[in-house]
Amino acid sequence: MLLRKNMFEHKYADVNNIRLHYVTVGKGKLIMFLHGFPEFWYEWKNQLAEFGRNYQAVAPDMRGYNLSSKPVEVEQYRMKYLINDIRALAEHLGYKKFILVAHDWGGGVAWPFAIRHSEYLEKLIIINAVHPVVFMRELRDNPAQQKASQYILVYRTPKAEEILSRNNYALLASNLLEDGIKQGYFTEEDKNAYIEAWSQPGALTGGLNYYRAAHLGSFTGESDDSLSADPSLFVVAVPTLVIWGEKDKWLLTGNLEGLEKYVSNLTIKRIPDGSHWVIHEKLGLVNSYIREFIEG
Repeated sequence: MLLRKNMFEHKYADVNNIRLHYVTVGKGKLIMFLHGFPEFWYEWKNQLAEFGRNYQAVAPDMRGYNLSSKPVEVEQYRMKYLINDIRALAEHLGYKKFILVAHDWGGGVAWPFAIRHSEYLEKLIIINAVHPVVFMRELRDNPAQQKASQYILVYRTPKAEEILSRNNYALLASNLLEDGIKQGYFTEEDKNAYIEAWSQPGALTGGLNYYRAAHLGSFTGESDDSLSADPSLFVVAVPTLVIWGEKDKWLLTGNLEGLEKYVSNLTIKRIPDGSHWVIHEKLGLVNSYIREFIEG
């Protein structure tokens, strides 16, 4: 039986020179969920209810999003700050070891967190999110991934906010919610919640600043040393589950090839008819994969 939404506790943590809003459910070992763009803590509401039965399940609004602090400077969205937010939040909650689950940009932070701070993690679960070196390789060598990533160039321009907020966030709503509303796994209530989050002052810019602050090397014509660096610098030493919706039109399945070179204990679960939003589309299946992995 799932927990009721009124079991969700909304709290704030003053960490790493910002204030993070987070939602917590349940007690026990910590399992933390990191959302991607253009979502917020609400992406994980079903997982909070499910895993809050056995764990302390926590989903923050990442910096720049919804009710968390939104630093103005793009520099404040560099990876070192994003990683420290997660470490500091875990310590604020009283944990030095936890399970980390992440999707999209949340995974963009979780991968390097696991690389740099494996001592904090018991297990890592990644859902349609790219390992930094593998993604750089795909951007350099795979024309299909280059084409699929063109939107990143738009997101890094000063016009991105106007484009994405036009007609009451129509483009964001279409990309994220339209199919789900048609198929019944999203509701109008969900759509209203997302629009409210996107409408928070500075929130859209905060989310876009992740793209603006990121080093995407060869894709943008800038230099990037990660591909020539020692592979051992990018190894994940904790048991890792990667769940991948193979119909993802932005992050292609080439990002799974050679992943074992960087993850010593790797399990991959492919979902052939899942898209980038597989968390929402295949809720029961995704939750079963997570539970099997963390309790196995």
